[in-house]
Amino acid sequence: MNYAAYLKEIGRGPNGSRPLNEDDARQLMGAMLDGGVPDLEFGALLIALRMKGESLDELLGFHQAVDARLYKIAAPSAGPRPVVIPSYNGAQRHPNLTPLIALWLRQFGVPVIVHGEMEGHGRVATMQVLRELGILPCTTLAQAESRLANERFAYVPTSVFSPGLAAQLSARNRLGVRNSAHTLVKLIDPFGGFGLRMISVSHPEYHALLSEFLAATGGNALLLRGTEGEPYANPKRRPELLYFEDGAPRVLFEAESGPIKSLPVLPDTCDAVSTAAWIKRVLAREAQAPLPLVNQLACCLYASGYSQDFNQAKAIAAVETGSLAAA
Repeated sequence: MNYAAYLKEIGRGPNGSRPLNEDDARQLMGAMLDGGVPDLEFGALLIALRMKGESLDELLGFHQAVDARLYKIAAPSAGPRPVVIPSYNGAQRHPNLTPLIALWLRQFGVPVIVHGEMEGHGRVATMQVLRELGILPCTTLAQAESRLANERFAYVPTSVFSPGLAAQLSARNRLGVRNSAHTLVKLIDPFGGFGLRMISVSHPEYHALLSEFLAATGGNALLLRGTEGEPYANPKRRPELLYFEDGAPRVLFEAESGPIKSLPVLPDTCDAVSTAAWIKRVLAREAQAPLPLVNQLACCLYASGYSQDFNQAKAIAAVETGSLAAA
């Protein structure tokens, strides 16, 4: 494979670069995931793509390469659609509440897989909060399937699903910046298209791009602007919660606007111990749950098929979390 030819297309800067077509993107990402690209060219390709930004065709091709190499997991034979939560950013200023959404869903019997890296890169990772809650990562696919069937919850490191994608993520440690893998991990579904993905974005251009991607692929997902990149709604001001069912978008909750009516009582610090202790209190209904997260839970209950009626899902979420104002 002539990597210089690819670099000539994508490495000419913001004004001279041209996007790859879908097939070329699939072949290039396949080679990168398989470990067949020399280090120099590998790093150059990652930086070139980061500077240029991914086009829709490139993202489609990249995803095809990832999905073809992704180790799949069997979904539980009965019950709601499993929810897939990618968690790769961690918390820096706010408590990481991704585990709260996941553990709420487990309480309802909705199967949940959270996947991410084993290190926080200086932030409070979801894995660290889960460890404080007594939940350890799975080390094999069989263990993940067992926990999913018996406990309705599994935390799975990226390397268990996709060693090649995990290796590409780790390039951040050497290059100092993120790369296309940090977008691709948000799009994987280890259930072969059956899962409901919870996809967060930080920038408007990525919201538009991933909306196009989900429409083009007929995807099932809840798309939202995350909190510090994590896939949970800002507990102080709800973002738009957009549900894609077989590629068709539907706004389940509009973004809140105007003055903030009330502020939730959150942990004073965002360390893993304090965050886990607060999550325990919310799960036990000893602390008030932030309404935007209750709204997000309702979306998940509806989109997973736990409830066939959205108004009913909102009422169930409000009652069961002790947040009647959300109904």
